[in-house]
Amino acid sequence: GTGRELFLGFVKAMLFFLLPLYLLYLVRAFAPWVALKVVATVLSSIIATVFLPLAIVGGRRYRLSRSSWRGIRFSFRGSAWEFVKFFIVNTLLVSLTLGLWYPVLDVGRHAFLTRHSWFGNRKFDFVGTSGGLFGRFVLSLVLTPLTLGLCWFWYLARRRRYFWEHTTFGAARFRNTTRGGPLLWLMLGNFILLIVTLGLGWPWAQARSARFLARNLSLVGALDLEGIEQDARAASATGQGLAGV
Repeated sequence: GTGRELFLGFVKAMLFFLLPLYLLYLVRAFAPWVALKVVATVLSSIIATVFLPLAIVGGRRYRLSRSSWRGIRFSFRGSAWEFVKFFIVNTLLVSLTLGLWYPVLDVGRHAFLTRHSWFGNRKFDFVGTSGGLFGRFVLSLVLTPLTLGLCWFWYLARRRRYFWEHTTFGAARFRNTTRGGPLLWLMLGNFILLIVTLGLGWPWAQARSARFLARNLSLVGALDLEGIEQDARAASATGQGLAGV
């Protein structure tokens, strides 16, 4: 990727999404007719609702298209509108269930993004279930007042392990050893670093997080690298611009 294309992608995202939202805000604020205000409110809600899933898919498509290993490019081939429909329906279910549906949304989102990710002509896969984290999520809710919320670090560690250990690439499977205690100290250390440096320590916090992930992640099983062929796909920087916005 280049700075120029990222900048242009950011500008396009601003024009396509933020400018219409701002104009609709002006209509809601100053239009003399109630009906026009209602239409502007509905249109604003629609744009805002599709904004986040489009940013998620667009950002992933761009980053994978600009990444390579051993000369072979990655790619993302999922349909943006398919993900938008999934995201909207499940977000509504999260609201209707007062948040209990969230782990189903979370696992389903990860599954979609993983199953449509490719390395050359070979795809990744996710073999977890949509409710794979539901029991742990409910348990964390119950334990929240008893642990002052610290139980969520153990839930996040479990979430990382579940996502990675159910992600496969051909005959190989990822393995993750993240635990709640070390994850708590990592995030606490990053938080203190950011406070002490007034935010300037962000690059160091990112590096600490990357090293932590690398120490706890491995790939187990046979990799038929000779059978993987180049199959690159084009991707616009607009999606990454949306993610930046």
